[in-house]
Amino acid sequence: MNPVEVFQGDGPIVLGLPHTGTHVPDDIATNLNPRGLGLDDTDWHIHTLYDGLLEGATTVRATFHRYVIDANRDPTGVSLYPGQNTTGLVPLTDFDGKDIWQTAPNTAEIETRRQAFHAPYHAALQAELSRVHAKHGIAILYDCHSIRSQIPFLFDGKLPDFNIGTNLGTTCAPEIETAVRNICGSAAGYSSILNGRFKGGWTTRHYGQPDKGIHAIQMELAQSTYLTAEAAPWAYDPARAEPMRAHLKSILETLAALAPTLRGTI
Repeated sequence: MNPVEVFQGDGPIVLGLPHTGTHVPDDIATNLNPRGLGLDDTDWHIHTLYDGLLEGATTVRATFHRYVIDANRDPTGVSLYPGQNTTGLVPLTDFDGKDIWQTAPNTAEIETRRQAFHAPYHAALQAELSRVHAKHGIAILYDCHSIRSQIPFLFDGKLPDFNIGTNLGTTCAPEIETAVRNICGSAAGYSSILNGRFKGGWTTRHYGQPDKGIHAIQMELAQSTYLTAEAAPWAYDPARAEPMRAHLKSILETLAALAPTLRGTI
């Protein structure tokens, strides 16, 4: 299976989808324990949630699961959140801090996976951002994520519905951050936060270079906003999803309209 799927649009927005894949090669799956084989930490159905929301959007989607290797982690293994519980380049535990491997990969195996999965995903993402920037003079990477709303190992209490990450405003123009924050903040019945527990993963931090016309923003959604339940079988709930899709559509359309006004302004 190809580690990355790309759909080339003609607009200024690129959707990154690093965690929706569920493919685990047989030689890796055999080393997962029963808990790991459940693939609980998938960004379940995020590609479905965003499907068709913005005409002209480019999408770059990893097909492999984050337990194979995490496409949103620094390839050198540096932690995104020093001093806080998190998972690494190849997670050794799940989000609840429980072991997922019968036999954990060694350094050589991790490097093999980096070359086979992580590197192709980011080569494709970089290529699309460069293509879109060459066409429009700007590219906006919108990194699509979701997570269970309650995970004591990672954070206290219940996560807001919309979790916007710009690494404290460094990865995109302030107009982008403000536009997304305002839409989320005015979404009736939903809660939101800017640069809370999730400030943007490696993808957002690595590609977000607003001084070069590449802007990046991460959206981490609480899965309670569009799943029937935050537990297996992780069923997509159209009744919950449609109101969320309306807000996400507004975000993406607003960013696409904003993009031409930001060319050459930084």
